[in-house]
Amino acid sequence: MKIHIIGGPGSGKSRLAKELSKQCGIPHYDLDDLFWENDAGRYGTKRDPRERDALLGQILREKDWIIEGVYYAWCTQCFEDADRICLLSIPAGLCKRRIVRRFIRRKRGREKGKKETLRDLAALLKWTDRYQKKNLPEIRELLAPYADKTTVISDPTDDERETLCPKE
Repeated sequence: MKIHIIGGPGSGKSRLAKELSKQCGIPHYDLDDLFWENDAGRYGTKRDPRERDALLGQILREKDWIIEGVYYAWCTQCFEDADRICLLSIPAGLCKRRIVRRFIRRKRGREKGKKETLRDLAALLKWTDRYQKKNLPEIRELLAPYADKTTVISDPTDDERETLCPKE
């Protein structure tokens, strides 16, 4: 089973991917780990695109995977190879509340994650609006050819996991 989860910041991609990974026994990969240079000394250093693409190619060659992330321009092969695609189209207000909550939890040491500053938080909240207005329509258009294998979740109370990873 190959599942691709895409959505904006704070939409619940990572949480859903982790839950499905546990439920289905499939490894989970975060595209942020490919896009960003996590070993860099500072926040926001991008990985070389050739290295990123090579890492993605390694994942795509695996038998099973769950890939999650906000990226789409360099991930077209992921959509092609996926058995199921999940688009999280969650309201911007809810996403922003989740982003702020995650930031606070990380600052208090209750959640593992990148060392973000208030400036990083402000930029991410601003980018969330841009994502909703610009990127989300582009993603919907990009996913149109895969409508038969795409599930759109726009209400965070919907439980569509069964369609993504059916129990045997």
